[in-house]
Amino acid sequence: MLLLIETWINIIINIVIIIALLSGTLFVLSGSIGIARFPDIYSRLHAATKASTLGLAGILIGAFLFLYVEHDIVSGKLLLSLIFILLTAPVSAHMISRAAHKVGVKPITKNRRDEYEEALRENS
Repeated sequence: MLLLIETWINIIINIVIIIALLSGTLFVLSGSIGIARFPDIYSRLHAATKASTLGLAGILIGAFLFLYVEHDIVSGKLLLSLIFILLTAPVSAHMISRAAHKVGVKPITKNRRDEYEEALRENS
């Protein structure tokens, strides 16, 4: 009976690992398609940031779980790289988009307003 329970637990853990790896891969794939298809730098930065943050998070969590379950290794490097990606990718995309706006790259505003430009006009 105990062997049957351990087998089911291993199956469930392997399914969780597969789901984490596949979801991370799908986020990276959708982000790369978004980078190629979106019209301006701001939309492309959004796609690249979401892909790197969510995609790499899924892949790193899947790799961490695999190493922990299969080989009894707790990889601190994977966890540190996950924290580093989660902290730096959104901040870097924000700074790049602000720099692009200050240089004069305007967003494509078909049905949207440039709220950052409006806020700059109000404050100055």
